[in-house]
Amino acid sequence: MNTDKIYAEAIANEYAPKDTSKVVALRKLDRKAKSKANIFAYTFGVGMTLVLGLGMCLSMHVIGNGSAVMTGVGIVLGLLGFAGVGVNYLIYKKLLLAGKEKYAFEIMQLAREISESAE
Repeated sequence: MNTDKIYAEAIANEYAPKDTSKVVALRKLDRKAKSKANIFAYTFGVGMTLVLGLGMCLSMHVIGNGSAVMTGVGIVLGLLGFAGVGVNYLIYKKLLLAGKEKYAFEIMQLAREISESAE
């Protein structure tokens, strides 16, 4: 097996102009099906990580006045952050599945058309 030839063909295929708009449409549909889940996961994950960090800073007296009330608020925020970060992946998977189900028929139909025209 000539790996250099396979590598060269893979790179050439990447730069070759796509003569069919169906492949481009298929990529757009795939990106559209996954984008809602990705946007939510990143946004929610960053937000919950910031809440977790704020809670840790309050509970360790890095910020705030160091009172018992602030420590309690910090612990509550930290636990809320842990819960949010922990559940983020589960929500992402549900949203991804919903997006895939929403566009599954169109993607399968377009993929079938592309594979039939390639033969």
